[in-house]
Amino acid sequence: MIDDETPVLDNHLHLDPDNHRGIDAVSDFARLGGTHLLVVNKPSWHLGVEAETGEDFRPVFERTLEIVEAANEELEGRAWPVLGVHPGLISRLVDDRGYDANDAREIMQGGIDVAAEYVANGEALALKSGRPHYEVDDAVLEASNAVMRRAFERGAELDCAVQLHAEASEEMTELTDWAEDAGLPAHRVVKHYAGGRLEGPIPSVMSEKDRLEVAAERGEPFLMETDYVDDPDRPGAVLGPKTVPRRVAWMLENGLDDAVRIAHVETPKTVYGIDTVETLERP
Repeated sequence: MIDDETPVLDNHLHLDPDNHRGIDAVSDFARLGGTHLLVVNKPSWHLGVEAETGEDFRPVFERTLEIVEAANEELEGRAWPVLGVHPGLISRLVDDRGYDANDAREIMQGGIDVAAEYVANGEALALKSGRPHYEVDDAVLEASNAVMRRAFERGAELDCAVQLHAEASEEMTELTDWAEDAGLPAHRVVKHYAGGRLEGPIPSVMSEKDRLEVAAERGEPFLMETDYVDDPDRPGAVLGPKTVPRRVAWMLENGLDDAVRIAHVETPKTVYGIDTVETLERP
């Protein structure tokens, strides 16, 4: 059972009010005890945007801000937008649309720059970037790493976190080294879709019991997420919006109170500078 003073944060999910459940998913999350959300913009092509310049991402970001504003009406805490460019776009640009890797890099870096504008003016909380989690050729990998480094540079300038979509690994200190070289502290780098054990970035742990048990046992900073995609073709993917509050209730029932505090109070404050306790207003 989640008590009235426990904030419950899903660190990474997507909402699509135009094509699927949208705010109904937020209502499900809130009804089970969820209080705070970090809403990541959907991949640009999922919203019908085939970007040719950085400015072409702006409608994707604007729609995400609108979704977050609506989500705030449903939550006893609040939601924040995380904006950026999905790293899988580079394959779409190169393989499907005929761009070379360098031109694709420029488009994607332009999108990161536009996302950074929203962080700079206080409309977004953090940036999202990364590199493909699947095998790509050397030119595409080099271009993807350059996009990610641009996100680290912008994050350093803005003192904001960067969420990464990347390959599965338990050791990614090279990426936090790159971030620190750009002036972004390692604790501002978050690996989305992580397991319970990770060296380098802060793990945003997929909310499956076995992963959470590992994270809780370590006692290190971590976050919890579903990566809910709000896709009508995959209604429950990746995990449903009720999952994080259900897992928090399970953790509390099993004596993992310290881990809940780490994931939902301490780590959000360390990584993003947000206070999930002060922003919680339960009846």
